[in-house]
Amino acid sequence: LPACQDSQLFIKDLHFDGVPMRIYLPREPSASKQRGVIFFHGGCGIFGSIRSHERICQYIARKSDSVVVSVGYHLAPEHRYPVQTLECLSATVHFLKTADTYGVDPARVIVCGDSVGATFATSVCQELGHRTDIPKIRAQVLIYPFLQALNFNLPSYQKNAVVAFLSRERTVHFLLKYLNKDCSLKEPILAGSHVPESINLKYRKWINPDLIPDKFKLGYKPPLPTLFLPQVHEEVQVLFEPRVSPLLAEDAVVCRLPDTCIITCEHDVLRDEGLLYKKRLEDNKVHVTWHHMEKGFH
Repeated sequence: LPACQDSQLFIKDLHFDGVPMRIYLPREPSASKQRGVIFFHGGCGIFGSIRSHERICQYIARKSDSVVVSVGYHLAPEHRYPVQTLECLSATVHFLKTADTYGVDPARVIVCGDSVGATFATSVCQELGHRTDIPKIRAQVLIYPFLQALNFNLPSYQKNAVVAFLSRERTVHFLLKYLNKDCSLKEPILAGSHVPESINLKYRKWINPDLIPDKFKLGYKPPLPTLFLPQVHEEVQVLFEPRVSPLLAEDAVVCRLPDTCIITCEHDVLRDEGLLYKKRLEDNKVHVTWHHMEKGFH
């Protein structure tokens, strides 16, 4: 669909390395090079588009006086994982290399996304952290990110299990759709039967209700032990890849991440993932700004 007109912005459709993009440039000329924002839209990897998030991108471009690039990665299940992450990565690298063309200072580019878009944003930062051939990403802005597929019984999953839009059951259903997996695996995954004890033990230092502040655990009940099902684990090992679960990245990767802003919402199953990632980043000496929306929902 064509772009909505905006009197303060030039809006262009283009492609970076075969990936559809929409770029929003302030009409007001700038005396110096501008900031850049690379935006990845949410929608579980199977919904959403450049068009669905156009008003958000226009707003960011106007209010921050930045050049915003919205990435139209191809959706699953027609385009199989990890196409989405790879396209976001490719588009980011291309923009960092060509930022000058759009009047952007390559040292002042951030990545931003909501929901799975935030997953893609932090995945891109994790994958580019070691690169020395391109400018460093200045910061990442993660709006209620999805960050782990090990534990769907964290306090926020219990508290918001049946909240509208993104319930606990829908989270796993859409995740399986995105990864092109059998949705009948949903119930054992919700119960935690896909995680062997060895993996639980390995990642307990990062994914653990004990790491969540007490004020977010009112009414929380630790789940009963569940039976491990090897056949389910075999089917969904992709869930343990950092591209799907960035919380599982090693410290050597996390410590290289740029300054980070995390936004969480109280009425959101993903709230605690943001809180856990905030702690991981801080433990690795990454500067974090955190905004919590008390009345917010996914």
